[in-house]
Amino acid sequence: MFLLTMALDHEPYDAEKHLILGTSESAETLAKLEHEWYTNDEPHTAAIYASRAVFPYLLNGNLRSANKAFLIFTSRLSSSNPSIPLQDVSSSSIDARVFPALPLLNFISMLLLTIQRGSADLFKQLTSHYASQIQEVGIWDDFLAQIGEQYFSIKIPRQGNPLLDMMGSMLFGGGQGGTGGRIPQSRGSSKKVEAPPANPELD
Repeated sequence: MFLLTMALDHEPYDAEKHLILGTSESAETLAKLEHEWYTNDEPHTAAIYASRAVFPYLLNGNLRSANKAFLIFTSRLSSSNPSIPLQDVSSSSIDARVFPALPLLNFISMLLLTIQRGSADLFKQLTSHYASQIQEVGIWDDFLAQIGEQYFSIKIPRQGNPLLDMMGSMLFGGGQGGTGGRIPQSRGSSKKVEAPPANPELD
């Protein structure tokens, strides 16, 4: 309770970092904290605040706390905003809450389920399906790339430096026979080739 009060009044980001590395009860406190901040923002931003309670736990390998934080956040969301459409989906393989008006909140829910199944193909399909909405957020790309590498062994592309690549090509050959396109010069001194002596006159 002290951390929640401190975060609301003074140092929210410090409180977030402390809660991510805190105890098993920290997920509940962080979810309540993010929901409290959300109530001062626009309704459609719910997924942004939920992600701040979920993604850091995922990157720390704490799937249990990530699920707990998401469940608490969405429970408080539905109870405090009864006007937001909500559907409960239940089957033999899945139990989830679907928010038709908040697609990115559904994305986080499906992401957690996909991580539990450990399917890289499902992860790729999921991120592709929500690609346009994710792009609108603009701050999730790095998080999702790290999640893809950590949980699904999808390597993050390493960007090269075009300038260094070009300089390396010039200095070390770059397919030009190791001479950078220059014609190698002979180290020996050039020798003048003399014409053979004329045939001696016959007596």
